[in-house]
Amino acid sequence: MNSLSDAVLAGAGEEELERLPLPREYVAAHLRAEDVAMFRGVADKDVRKSLHVGAVPMPELAPDEVVVAVMASAVNYNTVWSAMFEPIPTFRFLQQFAAQGGWAARHDLPHHVVGSDAAGVVVRVGSGVRRWRAGDHVVVSPAHVDDQEAASHDDGMLGAEQRAWGFETNFGGLAQYTLVRASQLVPKPAHLTWEEAACNTLCAGTAYRMLVGDHGARMKQGDAVLIWGAAGGLGAYAVQFVKNGGGIPIGVVGSSSKAEVLRRLGCDFVVDRREIGLDDSTGDDPAKVLEVGKRLGAEIRRRIGRDPDIVFEHVGRATFGVSVFVVRRGGTVVTCGSSTGYHHTFDNRYLWMKLKKVVGSHVANLQEQVETNRLIASGAVAPTMSAVYPLAEIGEAARLVQTNGHLGKVAVLCLAPERGLGVTDPVLRARIGEDRINPLLSLANAEGGTT
Repeated sequence: MNSLSDAVLAGAGEEELERLPLPREYVAAHLRAEDVAMFRGVADKDVRKSLHVGAVPMPELAPDEVVVAVMASAVNYNTVWSAMFEPIPTFRFLQQFAAQGGWAARHDLPHHVVGSDAAGVVVRVGSGVRRWRAGDHVVVSPAHVDDQEAASHDDGMLGAEQRAWGFETNFGGLAQYTLVRASQLVPKPAHLTWEEAACNTLCAGTAYRMLVGDHGARMKQGDAVLIWGAAGGLGAYAVQFVKNGGGIPIGVVGSSSKAEVLRRLGCDFVVDRREIGLDDSTGDDPAKVLEVGKRLGAEIRRRIGRDPDIVFEHVGRATFGVSVFVVRRGGTVVTCGSSTGYHHTFDNRYLWMKLKKVVGSHVANLQEQVETNRLIASGAVAPTMSAVYPLAEIGEAARLVQTNGHLGKVAVLCLAPERGLGVTDPVLRARIGEDRINPLLSLANAEGGTT
């Protein structure tokens, strides 16, 4: 073998992978500290201008870490925020992490390798790693957890030092190689390709925790769940979890083509946000929030006869006030993000007088990721991949997400030279069927949305 990368692509075993040296440099999508002021005063913060693809040095491996040869990754909105340097430049996160000293100091660099999804092959394990070996096929959870914090042993997401890998840490997944803690690894579903597997962990795990896990809304059979952005990366998984769990998914989208996406995922009740008058300025006008909320509530009651039990919220400023208004008395708004803005305005009377709840949720702990992965590995939950780009075109891939021109998840090939590789259980794949595995891909192909 000429190199470690060649060996990985050839399917080399543990001994050969460990024998070959790690490269001194690898290609990665990264941001540069010198660029953090480039968008000041600029209306369109075009991420194609700030995302660079090039060689970065290989960091030293800590005892509790592994090196993964990344076959494929995916774009999440946190990469868009990172590349816009909003709400603050992520280099500040790296500096805060590095202030711990020790191994954390490696993360404070003038470049930030981004990306919070990955599927690939373990090529090195640290001296303290017990459960993983070189050659293992894995997907990476984005929850970078400190196992020496007491709170982490109650719930990995409660530790004060929990961070989002590739956003609040360096050495992320949009690269040929990545460094992750062993506590971030989950076995790759054997019937999926690298790019299909790379799309799942962040969004699917986040949606699972929000709806199904003990720390979120704890959805029950028969619950009606209003899902904002239901054709996006998070929403498309939420629709599947609600449907699988015996609930009633109510999807909100911005176009008729995205409504067709939801129907393919099993969502029979779809609301076009244009028809209820919702836009990005809605959350800034209390009168408009009430108007949109009444219109949406009436449409939901017309279709199912009652108000939703849960609202799946991640859009933020534009929708949060409407979410609090429309959820039923005693119902739950569960939130994991704010893509339209972090500062929310809502009429608190509808919260306290009707005994509603707001639950904050963030990523997923390792057990939740394992439970999510079990559903994906069995074929019960499908990847929501709709487009695939090479790493060299990460700027275009991230721009597609930035402008909301995508469906589901946008995958990125890293070391994998082409699509379709990585399947180790073709029998299961054939039994599940291509249409079930990729429900969004054929629709995106028909619309010219897949690279």
